[in-house]
Amino acid sequence: MTQIRLHNTKTRKKEVFAPIDPDNVRMYVCGPTVYDRAHLGNARPVLVFDVLYRLLRHVYGADHVTYVRNFTDVDDKINARAAESGRPISDITAETTQWYLDDMDAIGALQPDHMPRATQYIPQMVAMIEKLIAEGYAYAREGHVLFRVRKYEAYGALSGRSVDDMIAGARVEVAPYKEDPMDFVLWKPSADDLPGWDSPWGRGRPGWHIECSAMAFDLLGASFDIHGGGNDLMFPHHENEMAQSCCANPEGGFANYWVHNEMLQVEGKKMSKSLGNFFTVRDLLKEGVPGEVIRFVMLSTHYRRPMDWTEKKRVEAEAELSKWHAMIDGVTAGPVPDAVVEALANDLNTAGAITELRKLAGAGDAAGLKAGLALMGQGTTAPRHAAVDLSAYADALAAARETAMQTKDFTAVDAMKSALTAAGVEVRMSKAGVDLEPGPAFDPAKLEALV
Repeated sequence: MTQIRLHNTKTRKKEVFAPIDPDNVRMYVCGPTVYDRAHLGNARPVLVFDVLYRLLRHVYGADHVTYVRNFTDVDDKINARAAESGRPISDITAETTQWYLDDMDAIGALQPDHMPRATQYIPQMVAMIEKLIAEGYAYAREGHVLFRVRKYEAYGALSGRSVDDMIAGARVEVAPYKEDPMDFVLWKPSADDLPGWDSPWGRGRPGWHIECSAMAFDLLGASFDIHGGGNDLMFPHHENEMAQSCCANPEGGFANYWVHNEMLQVEGKKMSKSLGNFFTVRDLLKEGVPGEVIRFVMLSTHYRRPMDWTEKKRVEAEAELSKWHAMIDGVTAGPVPDAVVEALANDLNTAGAITELRKLAGAGDAAGLKAGLALMGQGTTAPRHAAVDLSAYADALAAARETAMQTKDFTAVDAMKSALTAAGVEVRMSKAGVDLEPGPAFDPAKLEALV
């Protein structure tokens, strides 16, 4: 079996990946807060962990990997967007969640096995908070519940900071209901005009950090293999996640491997609206940049290095992919070349894998090139099953989505999409409708119980 090595933020070194259970490899990645379009920087972690997901499926088998990526659909940013726009919060989150899924589909990202929405897991969050209070790790004050940071001795281990250093260098909220400035919110009161749920501490809503902890525990257990996200989330979000999860569920260790990607730049500068270099994935797609090109440019830089998006790279990627498509058109993919797998297994070295693809193209190995591209998720190169009629499943999913848009309950839609994805079907949803296409791992036997 291929040996995967990953840089573990927790230990600050590259380690051999040894899953807790090779038959049940588990990964959690922090997803978006849904109040607007995904900008280009938001796409980087999606693509990084999409490639890791594909690699894990290749090594351990598609049926032995579980990937969870959440949606934060209760948040102060969402509340602010609703206030400024006058639109209902539920409409904003439903619309922007679908935007996100459509845009990530367009750049070739597989949909995770589970995509939980925070608002679906409020009871689990309340239960976890109650456990933390019972064990003395949290306390209730004035309708708030806060986590006692200094009681968790390992706090700061992930980000490599001491609590005192954090207080000296951080902008922490000083509030009368806090025992210590570093204590962070697990639950806070909600005004009548804001989303809120009944709890033992009054009507309120969860803090950001507890959401991921509760969803990860419910779907993956007290211990799982990989937790991923951008390095901007390392502190405080991931640090707080780890602290509250390990205290609430001391029988587990939360995540064994922490993987963080670097940030994105545009033409050598940080992307920002003030510099005029801020754009969304949808902006690029509307300009006619193929999703596959966006993906290829992003993967041309190692995930632990800053990724610089430039127009020159876009033009070069489009030309190179065009030549490769002409070369592999009508060719049956062979086995994935070992050199491509080995590059990805070496701390997800996508840039190295692309170098190997260039060697295959130079050697005229069209079958190997096609297989390598498919493993990298360059979607248009994947084998297709054109003779399969999936229209009944598309109609059923479209009907379920139509109902969900009315009820704001997407549970049935998520379940159907997960079942289709598990059967190897590529799912694309847009305003125009639902498009289903068999992917390279398509298994029609898994669809029989769906319709």
